[in-house]
Amino acid sequence: MSTLSPLAVSFVTHFGEMGSRWGINRTVGQIYALIYLSPRPIHADDMAETLGFSRSNVSMGLKELQAWRLVRLRHLPGDRREYFEPSGDAWDTFRRLAEERRRREIEPTLSMLRDALLQEPSGPDDAHAQARMREMHDLIEQLMSWFDEVSRMDVQTLSKLMKMGAQVGKLLEFTGRRGKRPADDAGRDNRDNGTEG
Repeated sequence: MSTLSPLAVSFVTHFGEMGSRWGINRTVGQIYALIYLSPRPIHADDMAETLGFSRSNVSMGLKELQAWRLVRLRHLPGDRREYFEPSGDAWDTFRRLAEERRRREIEPTLSMLRDALLQEPSGPDDAHAQARMREMHDLIEQLMSWFDEVSRMDVQTLSKLMKMGAQVGKLLEFTGRRGKRPADDAGRDNRDNGTEG
């Protein structure tokens, strides 16, 4: 990575290390990081030279990144080589990684849980196990519904929602208190005024 600045080297190296935790290997993570940082579309030969990878490793990495829909192919006028650029901004990258992890990891788990819940329990232990599986199934279903809703939001709305952070929790607590029965509020008012009998 001799042609990269120390700042870029740091990012590319770290992204390679993190890639394995997100479900892509180190080489693919570094290739993506290089493409993401590049101010212009970059071709595979430049990637191989910059990262010190073989051309075949770069080609395999690019195929994987295309399968994840993280990069797109570009052709430049007068140049027969294939160039690559990121498919979108940081939000798009996060969404695509999350969608792919869902498809590869979460959906098979949900499918297994659905199958297990359709079976007739053979005894109390199986009934207990199914009850725990139902809790997990329902939680994952809720999270996936939430993810679907969030995925449909535009970037500006999603950014505002994330910046609200803990304020969302406070709003939910407030609306929860507002939803209490009038008798509960009256009892609290009497206690606050010292008139409770």
